[in-house]
Amino acid sequence: MTEPTTDTRTAQALRALEHADPSVRLNAALAVGTSPRPRSVGRLVERCAVEPEFYVREMLTWALTRHPAERTVPALVAELRSERAQARSQALHTLSKIGDGRAWPAVTPELLADADDEVARSAWRAAVALVPNGGRAALAVGLATQLGRGGRETRLSLSRALIGLGEAMLPALGAAATAPDPRVRTHALATERLWREPDAGFDLAVEEAKRVVALGPDGPGRREGR
Repeated sequence: MTEPTTDTRTAQALRALEHADPSVRLNAALAVGTSPRPRSVGRLVERCAVEPEFYVREMLTWALTRHPAERTVPALVAELRSERAQARSQALHTLSKIGDGRAWPAVTPELLADADDEVARSAWRAAVALVPNGGRAALAVGLATQLGRGGRETRLSLSRALIGLGEAMLPALGAAATAPDPRVRTHALATERLWREPDAGFDLAVEEAKRVVALGPDGPGRREGR
């Protein structure tokens, strides 16, 4: 019996990405990534937009990273204009994993402020991964506009993104620490403490920041140097 060719096996794997069983879809994505073929890129990107299982989406992302960036980056950038939130979020996530700086201009302020929290969180991570060295301070200013947004996980994601920019984010945090909105001030102060004392943990940093905000700038809970 004649063994199927690599192209035949790839075609079978691409069809299996639609299978009802997520374990079959997982193995199909693994197979496509193991034997990268240019024609697979479009199908992988399309599947990322609709795949319901997180672990299968992660394998799809891995499969895309196995293909040349010259093919994957343009296809993923095009997805950033999709009306489907998962398509935007997964494309941003995959771009952050590929790490090709040519995608940087596509991570727009609109994506950083996307109404969907998952898209915004993916945009923050992608921006930090892709930003050129000279753009870190400006990115910090853009990210700081989102301080105080969402629930715990969203705020933690933003704090991690800002911390990933290093000292370049300190001026933006300093400005946010004097914002009229107490939620913004609290988040800014918590992020700064987490940067200076990473072992403190996010929840403890938030609790201390709340106390500082409640006491006001001249209260006894204010740390020296602020």
